[in-house]
Parts: sequence; C-alpha cells; structure tokens
Amino acid sequence: MNDVDLINIIKRSGLISDEQIQHARQEQQESGDALEDILLRHHLVEEDRLLDALSQAIGVPWMEIPPKIQPSVINLVPAEFALRHCILPLHQQNGSLTVAAVDPTDLQVFDDLRMLTGCEIEVVMARRKELLENIERYFGASIEKLIANLSTSDDNEIKASDNIEDLQELAREPTVVNLVNLIIFQAVQENASDIHIEPFTNELKVRYRIDGMLREMPPPPKHLQPAIVSRIKIMAEMDIAERYTPQDGHIRLRMADRELDFRVSTIPTVHGESVVMRILDKTNVLLEIEDLGFYKDTEEQFVRMLHRSYGIILVTGPTGSGKTTTLYAALNRIQNPAVKIITIEDPVEYNIEGINQMQVNPKRGLTFANGLRSIVRQDPDIIMVGEIRDFETAEIAIRSALTGHLVFSTLHTNNASGAVTRLMDMGVDPYLISSSLACVLAQRLVRKNCVKCKEPYIPDPEMMRLSGYTIPPGVTVYKGTGCEHCHHQGYKGREGIFELLVINDAVRDLILTRPSANQIQQIANITTLREYGWKKVLDGTTTVEEVVRVSQEDEMGEGS
Repeated sequence: MNDVDLINIIKRSGLISDEQIQHARQEQQESGDALEDILLRHHLVEEDRLLDALSQAIGVPWMEIPPKIQPSVINLVPAEFALRHCILPLHQQNGSLTVAAVDPTDLQVFDDLRMLTGCEIEVVMARRKELLENIERYFGASIEKLIANLSTSDDNEIKASDNIEDLQELAREPTVVNLVNLIIFQAVQENASDIHIEPFTNELKVRYRIDGMLREMPPPPKHLQPAIVSRIKIMAEMDIAERYTPQDGHIRLRMADRELDFRVSTIPTVHGESVVMRILDKTNVLLEIEDLGFYKDTEEQFVRMLHRSYGIILVTGPTGSGKTTTLYAALNRIQNPAVKIITIEDPVEYNIEGINQMQVNPKRGLTFANGLRSIVRQDPDIIMVGEIRDFETAEIAIRSALTGHLVFSTLHTNNASGAVTRLMDMGVDPYLISSSLACVLAQRLVRKNCVKCKEPYIPDPEMMRLSGYTIPPGVTVYKGTGCEHCHHQGYKGREGIFELLVINDAVRDLILTRPSANQIQQIANITTLREYGWKKVLDGTTTVEEVVRVSQEDEMGEGS
C-alpha cells in the first residue's frame, strides 16, 4: 500500500489531524522511515485502531501472530521471497495457506505465492512491528545463516568446474540461486548503490557501496565462486563461456513496489572474474531541486539559470558525485507541454515521462557527437548531453547553445572554474565558451549525520587544521555515534555541497584571455565546495571529517 492510500484511509477515519500527517511526512523525508512506523513511534495513532480502519477500508482482516509457527509452514515460502515481499506464513489447513503481509494490497505477490506453494492464499494483516520482528526471526540474517551453513557443511556437491554445461547446472542449484538473490535483496534493503563481488586467492569478497563508502559483507565459500558468477551472468544475459574479456549486462527486477535495474560489469582478474552490479532504483531518482541539499540563495541562482532560453549549463564532479541526479532534477523542474526536451545518454539510467531519451551505441555508430547532430534536427528547445568527452561533442553542444537551445551536460573537473580550462584544453575557442556558457555547478556528495544518533562532538584537531576553519564561539557541531538505524556507521543518506559559477560580464571578458582556473575563481568570488561544506558542518548536517574527505582534491586547484 502506498503512502497516498494510507493517508487517505487515515483521513477518512479521522484518526489524526492534517497537521500531524504533515509533520510525519516531513520526518519521513529526513529519516527515510516508513510513514506507518513514524505514526506509531510518535503515538499519533493507536495501532489496533489503525488496523481496524485499514481492515474496513480494504476488506482484509487482521489477526494476532501465533507464538510459534510450524517449520513445515515456514519452509513452504523461500526466505528470499518472504524477505523481498515482507510476508510471513502463519498456518496451513485444507490446501489453504494463511499469510500476514506488510502490504496486503499487492495482488501480484499472492498470485506468485499461489504458484510457488500450490496453495490457495488467504491474506491477513498484523501489527507491523510484531510482523517485521517475526519475519526477521524466521527468515532474517539469511545471508549470514546460509553462508555459515555452507561453510560448516560437509556437502561438497557444488564444486568448481570449467565445463560450460556444468556451470549452467551449478548456476541453477537452489543454494546458489538463493544466495545470489539474498545478496541482491540485502543490498537493496540497505540502499546500496553498488554490489562488488571480488575473487582473491583464498576468498570471495562481497562488498556493498553504501552512501559512497564500501562495506564488507560475510564472504561466501570460495568454492562457490564459479557458480555465483555464472548465476549473475545468466541473470544479466551475458556469455558464461567467455571468462577472459570484460562483459556488460543488464538485470531488471521488481522488489515489492520498487522497479530496479542492475547494470552488471565483469572483468577478468588473476583469481577469476570480478563482478560489479550498479543498482538503479527508478522509484527514487526524480528528486526535486529542493531535495538536493542547496541552500536557498544558491538554489534561487541555479533555478534562474534553468529558465534561460539558450546557453550551456554544466554540472561537474567525479564519478558518483550525483551529477546525473542533479540534471534529472533540473529537467524535471522545467519540463512542460510547451517545450520539447531530448537527451542523449550513456546509458539512459532512468526513464522520464514526457522527455525523449536516446542512448549512445558506438557499435552502431551512434556517439554523443553523431547523436547530438541528429537531435538538433529534431527541433528541440532543451537538450541534455550525458557527458562532454571530446572536442567534437563540445563544439556541437556550444554551437547548439548559440543557435537558441538550452543545453545541459556534465564534465569531469574538480571545481566549477576548471570546466572553462577543460573546454579550452579540448580545443574549444575561448570566444565560443565566453558566448555560450551560462553557468557551471560543481558538486560532491557528503554523508549526513544519522538523525537518530547524532550527538555534539569535538572534532579532531588535525581535521580542523586541514579544514582551514574554526568553529565560532557558542556553535555546537554534531556527529553520529552509530546505531541500528544507520548500521552503526553514524551516517545515513547523502546530500550535495555545491560551487556555482555564474558567467557574468567580468568572467566572460576574462575567458577571452585564456585564464587559469584560479584566476576565474578569484574574479568570480564564488563560494567554494569546502566553504559550502563547512556551512553544513555548522548546521549539524555533517562532520568536519566528511567535508575534508570529499573536498580535499578541490583544494589542490585545477588548471593553475
């Protein structure tokens, strides 16, 4: 059940006020918790009354979870399926299986469960916390349990093999299928952006990238390496017979109410194939500009730039700094039926309704430059080029901007002023840059303090020295101490720090003299990434250590 349906039912039942709902939604945006959990945690509604209202509205009864559920009933539902869809089998009688579900309205899940178990499915609701605790009790920590069982088992049936038919058979073994599914499921549950499966001499490492940092998970048994890699390659429609050249593939999955795409990449290493799976959650990408982490003055400046009729707007930063998300948020803000927007991307990460999106395909001769030439002939008002990588693409983008198009793109530079020198290094004439460039937004992502466990702290003196700043008298700074909500990391979620260079007359004149990045930065007098991050330290959003970490390379300068 989505939040809109839940809110409508609550409103109709008169359980809480609109103001209380609004406060709960605000907390949900900050914490990422389920709306129902927030309502119950703050005692805004009695759970039994809420269940009564939901039961009456959707026609699904609710019941107490029995203190003990028979193992034969639990074993009817695979752990991966139960965890993915948050369901708990309660009892079986006369060919009917009663299951409690967090979302009793997802009919497709129960159709799948009917096929899976061969039973008629009777759906009920239960108290949310009690239900989740019992799902965890019977199915939880399944990766750790499964790996522990495999590691201590004397069953050596699954062995490494170079035979392709053997690998195909091993990849379909229930143990391997369940393990791969659970690795993927847990990564999604923990909001990981990437899954890394890396072979070494005596172990197979599994690591998740969460909030930009890699976190090591329990390693599967080394002898399962060929089977696990083959299983992932089969899912991604890759060639399992080819193990000595890099490959790319794609997996599309639906988990509960989330549409997920996985970009899969394999490379050969001395100990076998290394696999990285990039997780793209289509339900979470279309943020609003207000959700990116801008302070109000920077946000207003940037939004003004979005409403220009022509010119180039560049977003810069290293891989993984959120450039694509910012561009999508910008397009989402300005799209309307009166304008035509076309993008060319590599790859198209998320589909946006109402925008024409094109994916580059070098094997068929469709490069950024060739695609951009064709886009211009499609009479667009706004163009987005995924990345400017060479002189040809840069020149076409600039000439498109000079002929009345608003063009968005990205560059890999350390700071905003470095984008100008990068374009000149590509061979673009300074007068073309000066005439076409509207603004450059450099950005990084900083991890946010966990709202559940952040406490006042005194930063390390060395970190303060590296930051170049001092904490004003009377100001308290904060750091997360680690709790279950943030998996004991102290951080939960990320948001941007920014450096906005608006090309005014003074900067335009300077560009004609082929200046260094430092000269541009000085005359533009812009707030640097480090300065922007320091503001977030002072308002309690993040820590000194985090700002120093993500802005260190920027302080070294570029093109000076």
